[in-house]
Amino acid sequence: MNGNDAVYIVGARQRELRGILDGDLWSGYDRGLVLEVDLQSGACETVFDYDSAGGHDGAVSLQASTLDGDLLYTCSETEVLVCRLPDFEVLTRVSLPLFNDVHHVRPSVDGNMVVANAGLEMVLEVTQEGEILQLWNVLGEDPWGRFRADVDYRTLSTKPHRAHPNFVFYVGDELWATRFHQGDAISLDDPKRRIDVSDERIHDGIVVDGHVYFTVVDGRVVVADTDSLKIAEVIDLNAFHAEREAVLGWCRAIMVDGPRLWVGFSRIRATKFRDNVAWVARGLRRSKPTHIACYDLARRTCITEIGLESFGLSALYSILPASQRPSANPHRTSSPARAQT
Repeated sequence: MNGNDAVYIVGARQRELRGILDGDLWSGYDRGLVLEVDLQSGACETVFDYDSAGGHDGAVSLQASTLDGDLLYTCSETEVLVCRLPDFEVLTRVSLPLFNDVHHVRPSVDGNMVVANAGLEMVLEVTQEGEILQLWNVLGEDPWGRFRADVDYRTLSTKPHRAHPNFVFYVGDELWATRFHQGDAISLDDPKRRIDVSDERIHDGIVVDGHVYFTVVDGRVVVADTDSLKIAEVIDLNAFHAEREAVLGWCRAIMVDGPRLWVGFSRIRATKFRDNVAWVARGLRRSKPTHIACYDLARRTCITEIGLESFGLSALYSILPASQRPSANPHRTSSPARAQT
């Protein structure tokens, strides 16, 4: 893709401190948001504001998403949604008892949905009606060896996670999943096929022109060859900035735009699982605000940065090309055509 004029940014607004301390399981964020950002002017508008009416225990962060034609596949921690663009009409809402810390959803090669269910260390394929077709444990174990099929995990915490699969992608018809804690991606068809991405935690898995692009939380982009499964390039985005005093942020979300990369950074916030941010040597106070940035790979420079916090976005999970402009009523959330709870 080349010359995108606008993008959709998928993420969430952080809850006030009082709400975070209330003890809710999914208490970090109180609104799921999609912003449309004009990449030339930096202008932003909210085109989807989601309160997760069908969710559980305040699960309202919109996580990593996939654009397929005029359909947006998105998810909160306990449900998956399919929205029709440009109005963001919710066509499908599925929430199943085994959904716990859902991190990504995309269409499968045969028209179903593939879900990265991080809290149960699994990936699953489900129909639009919520029927489970297949389960994969990303550690190669029995999916129900540690967990129970008769428990509703939407209201429980399973942390700390051992693998935390957070993104699914296809190389041809072969389904892959990233493993956050292992810093790798594995084939779910043949787990012996593996891409060793980083010794640090990773996100994403965007396949473009025979390469798959991963983001590393410390500000690197790792590019792997889909044929050899070897690393073709490691791009340290920190080196593209003249000033190195501030941490760029929690690096997650990437869009390849010809010779340029658009990359997302969320402001680093405190977490009780401190090992997730141990790489931040300068401390949390020096993290940049949540923003997206454009990098020119040929010139090895950051062309522009667009701040998002003033528009309500605290954390972002996906950057997607916006080929159509939303209609005049962008905040409407329609009742779903299908729902499974």
